[in-house]
This record gives sequence, structure tokens and C-alpha cells, in this order.
Amino acid sequence: MEYNVAKTNQSHTKEACPPLVDSLVDLLRYRAAHQPDQQGFTFLVDGETETLHLTYAELDTKARAIAAALQSVCTPGDRALLVYQPGLEYICAFFGCLYAGVIAVPIYPPRPNRSLTRLQSVIADSHAIVALTTHSILSKLERQLIDAVDIRALRWLATDSIDITQSCQAWQEAHPGGHELAFLQYTSGSTATPKGVMITHHNLLHNLELIYQSFEHSPESQGVIWLPPYHDMGLIGGILQPLYGGFPVVLMSPFIFLQSPIRWLQAISRYQATTSGGPNFAYDLCLRKIKPEQLHDLELSSWQVAFNGAEPISAQTLQDFATTFKPCGFRSEAFFPCYGLAEATLIVSGGQTIAQPAIKTVQGAALEQHQVVPITADDPDARTLVGCGSALQGQQIVIADPETLCQCSAEEVGEIWVAGDSIAQGYWQQTDVSAETFHAYLADTSEGPFLRTGDYGFVANAELFVTGRLKDVIIINGRNHYPQDIEWTVIQSYPGIRPNCAAAFSISVGSEERLIVVAELERNYINRYQKNGKKPLAHSTQPTLTNFVPPTTLMVESEPNAVEKEILAQIRRAVAKEHDLQIHSLLLLKPGTIPKTSSGKIQRFTCKAKFLDGTLENVTTSTPFN
Repeated sequence: MEYNVAKTNQSHTKEACPPLVDSLVDLLRYRAAHQPDQQGFTFLVDGETETLHLTYAELDTKARAIAAALQSVCTPGDRALLVYQPGLEYICAFFGCLYAGVIAVPIYPPRPNRSLTRLQSVIADSHAIVALTTHSILSKLERQLIDAVDIRALRWLATDSIDITQSCQAWQEAHPGGHELAFLQYTSGSTATPKGVMITHHNLLHNLELIYQSFEHSPESQGVIWLPPYHDMGLIGGILQPLYGGFPVVLMSPFIFLQSPIRWLQAISRYQATTSGGPNFAYDLCLRKIKPEQLHDLELSSWQVAFNGAEPISAQTLQDFATTFKPCGFRSEAFFPCYGLAEATLIVSGGQTIAQPAIKTVQGAALEQHQVVPITADDPDARTLVGCGSALQGQQIVIADPETLCQCSAEEVGEIWVAGDSIAQGYWQQTDVSAETFHAYLADTSEGPFLRTGDYGFVANAELFVTGRLKDVIIINGRNHYPQDIEWTVIQSYPGIRPNCAAAFSISVGSEERLIVVAELERNYINRYQKNGKKPLAHSTQPTLTNFVPPTTLMVESEPNAVEKEILAQIRRAVAKEHDLQIHSLLLLKPGTIPKTSSGKIQRFTCKAKFLDGTLENVTTSTPFN
């Protein structure tokens, strides 16, 4: 299938609108031919002034050189890991894979002295035969790979050591079809079975067109992106969308942003960006870390699309950000709440670029029962939700009961199901899971197939409101964490933790998501507590999700002894090492007290409810992160 890149914007120049493209290879080849000297990508090395640039012609040349190197060791359809820090070399390697017909597998580079489990699980699932990286990263990795036979078995290629001039001439030209896979987007964590979402060129071009239209991009647009390039929002929204629209983008490392959020807004101001954004935590981080005196030189009036997605959106954060940065020229109408997921390539729904975000206030108690009951904002049980816009052109959203698979009424919360040309092809080599997730049909109408997103929500006046995560994914600082991965780490961290008896979930503390972990101790460890003469536990009053107070009244009356401290410390160290997460509250429980189904599955929602109302039978609690 061929795509007109901007069929709704006929007034744009020819350079902005390739007439026909069937793959990202064709797209970049067109840009290199018609806009060879345009600086498509600028990377802020230090997040401020030190810059690297890449024109479309330079990207095309480097991609051909990398592709030639890959073609000498791979056949079309092979998988290649992309192990890079954020930067221009990663972009060249990604397109080098596409130019060679090799399926790219982006992944975070392992950090020093951190576990290699994540990398190993992706290698095992994808059956990658080659890994692309830089000479610097490869040198550092060599010390970690001494005992990792499976990783060392890969053919490692440092792309910054390739002779570009000589190698690009050896490229055997390829024109992949729209149905062919472009890359695998891995969505699971390190210890659960990884899931590689299969994204085709067709999926990408369709979703890029949706973003282009809904964001009202043009050749005059300017992007500033700090998002990680390994995942859908950073790669597709931050790198591929500017190439698709033929407009420049300024990139920076997410680590630079996290260290100093002001750098993000300074880049928007300096380059007069029209499009930028991130998860809700990014806006909240700016509010907490940027000092009033740093606002004086910011000019944010050019910011037309401040997209907000990938995690729950806080109405309070939007309001506070708009108020704080209004003197800098920021307009609240620029906020663009949206909803998407890797299984749908990226975007599913979005609002209008000139409208205020849609807000709906509902009864909290009813919402917990999956009912939508409007209520006034001043009601003590009010919960304010931010709309994520409507289904974009050609996409379909339905709300279905996850048990009966029948379509819900307008007053009911159900699972969000999506259909359209952006829906991915399934999970790599996981036929059964793919059928369950990507080929759902409504039981009452037989309509389908739909993608089951695993998210709860409802639609009101064509506006999608996302209310929770059916699939239990924990989203903290814009990153997805699967609870079963964290639970596995907890269980492995100390011999006194009972197998299959740990639960991980998140709660809202103010406007942030925090990690809670509960784990049962083996009975012989409980006996030690009884011998120590511990007193009965006192329960706290029931907190709410929005004003949670750490349950200090759940603490045992005496300080943890040496054994308890060691257990708590080992669990925290293991979770920090394996997942880069800090546990907010950690509870050790009596045997048999974690809620489970009759088949033995952890009931995380019930566990979360019992944690919040203080009814878990904990032996000791650790809550140092307030």
C-alpha cells in the first residue's frame, strides 16, 4: 500500500510531501534527494550548547554504509540489537537496519555493574545474531560480558568505526514492502517472558500520518525531544515524525533532562520549538525543580503542541504548569493530552491543538465499581479526569467488558479496545498471546478484530477517558514496569521470601506514582519475630489514592532487628539494581496473607486496596521515601 505523506495539506511544498512512499527507506531516500542539506537532526550533547548535526544526505549515506556492513553478515529478516546511548549514531543504526532489510531491536544499553538479564532475555526471544553499538560502549561492555556466553556469541559491530565512504558504495539497494517488519518494540521487563511487538512499515507510515494531521505539523514545525529513543514515543514521535514531516528536531538525552529539567524548556525557548512533550511526570518535574529565577529568560510562546501521554495525566499538574509558565508565554491551550501504546504503533487518540484539555469530574466510589457518575468538583468524593481526545481518523475505539466481552454502555467503565491500520501484527513468536490480545471480537455483535489494550476507560461525548490499567503495568517516571518482574526480583533477593508470594503495585502520592512492594516471609522467619516478643500491629485510618500518607502507624512498635533490616535492605538493593526503582513502602507479611485467586494468581488490585485501608497483616514495614 502506498501513502501520500500529507494528503490533507496540499498547499505544502513538494519537499514536505513525498507523493508516494511505501516504506521508511523510500521516505529517507526522498528526503536525501530533495532536501539533502537540511539539518534534520540536532543533538545537544550537554543538553545546552554543544551540538552535533545530521543532514538528510548524511543520514542516508551513513545508513547505506551500516546496511552494507549488515548485508555482509545478515540476510533480510534477521534481527539486530541496537545498543546505543541516545544520539545521532543510534538514528543512523536504526536506518541502517531498515536499508539492509534487517529487523531492528532497540534496547537500553546495560549500565555498569547492573544485571544483564534484560539484554539476555531479549536476545533469547528475538534470536538476534548481530548487535550494533559504538566503540565506546563496546569497550565498556567487554568487562561485563566475560561470563555472558550468549551475549558474547553475538556478532558485535561498532558502527562509528565503519569507513563510511567505502562501505556505502557496497550497499545493495533494497525497497522493503509496507507489510515487512521494520522493528520489534519490546514491552516487557527483564524476568518475565519478553514480548516483541511487531511493527511494519505500513503501521509506521499510517501512525505517522495520524500524528502529522492531529498535531497540525507543517514544514515550518520545529521539534524538541528528550524522550528515550528506545521506545515508541521517543523513536516514532521524536525521530520518525520530524523526518516524515520534513521539519527539524533538536534531541537531548533523557538523563540530561532528568538531571536538570530547565534544559528542556531552555531548548524549546532557544530553538522556538512548536512541538514537544512527554509523560505527566516531566511537567511535574519542571514544577518541582525549576526555580522562579530561572524563568526570566524563557520564551515559550512558540510552543503549539505540548503533548502529554504514556502515563496517567493529572489535571492539577496541567493547571499548575500553565499558571507557572504563563509569564513565559506558555498557553494552556497548547496542552495535547493523548493516548497510545506500542501495540498500536504509538498514537490512538488525541484532542485539538487549539482547545483546552477536556476535564470530567466523576464520583470516586462509583468509578471503583466501574460506573461513571458525574459529580461536582467540590464534592469530597470527586475525582477529576483528563480526556485523551477522540479516536483519530481511521481508528476505532470501543469500551468492552473484559469478562463478558460485550460492549459497555456510556455509563460504564470497561477495557479499551482499538482497531485500525496502526495496530501491530502481534507479538514476535507468541501466537497464542497474540491471538488473545490482537484478535478480540465483541461477543454481542461479533464485530472485530480489536486490540485489547489492557487499560480501563470510558468514552463521553466522543472523548476517551483512561481510568486505570487492567494489565497491572506500573508506570513510574514514564517507564513501564511489569509487576511480575519486580515480584520475581523480590523473591530471588532473599531466601526467607516465600515463592509466588510477593506483590508489586503503584499508588499516587500527590501527582507522582510510587512503588509499593509486599512479600510474605517463610514461617520459620515469622517464628523469630514471635520469639523476639513483637507486639500486635496497629492499623491506620484509610487513606485515599490522591492524598496518601505513608502508613507509619502500621510500623511495629520496636525498631527492626538486624535480621529484619537485612531482609529489607536486600530487597531494596535488588529492586534498585534490576529495575532502577526505589521502593516507596515495603511490607513483610505473615504467610498466607497475600490475596490470591483460586488458581493461585496474585490479586494485585485487592492487595492494593488492603494496603490502603491498612488491613494487611504485616510483620514489619519500611517507608523511608516520603
